[in-house]
Amino acid sequence: MTANVTIRIQQADFDIAQEISALTEGRTDVGAVVSFSGICRGSEGGETIAALTLEHYPGMAEAEIARHADTAMSRWPLTGVSIIHRVGRITPGENIVLVLTASQHRQAAFAAAEFLMDYLKANAPFWKREENAGGTSWVEARHHDDDAAARWTKP
Repeated sequence: MTANVTIRIQQADFDIAQEISALTEGRTDVGAVVSFSGICRGSEGGETIAALTLEHYPGMAEAEIARHADTAMSRWPLTGVSIIHRVGRITPGENIVLVLTASQHRQAAFAAAEFLMDYLKANAPFWKREENAGGTSWVEARHHDDDAAARWTKP
């Protein structure tokens, strides 16, 4: 069987259970599905967050994410990958991102999901603007996200 790979960037919310079902439908070779869902927080560092607005470069973002999904598929024995990233205005409690990895065994699914999420946090071409009582500001890259992504390139 060929691997099932889905990459979507969308404004609409997603249903995690439906996405898992779509990833595994008709497959008898899946022994593990690992999911990571990122959710908009209502505060950061004691500051209330009213909303996040995420922007991307259409076409480029999908291609970059697909490139990293291909890397994960070649690095681990996966039966499928789904990556869904929302854009637009997102309020606290709403879904932002979903990463699903499927494999015959849990170790590969866990490692691949972590690899993909570390890439998305540190390098994916998305820009995030935060709204709070003081106005709006662009969210700067964080060193710990870069460090997490860099560990996958170390020998």
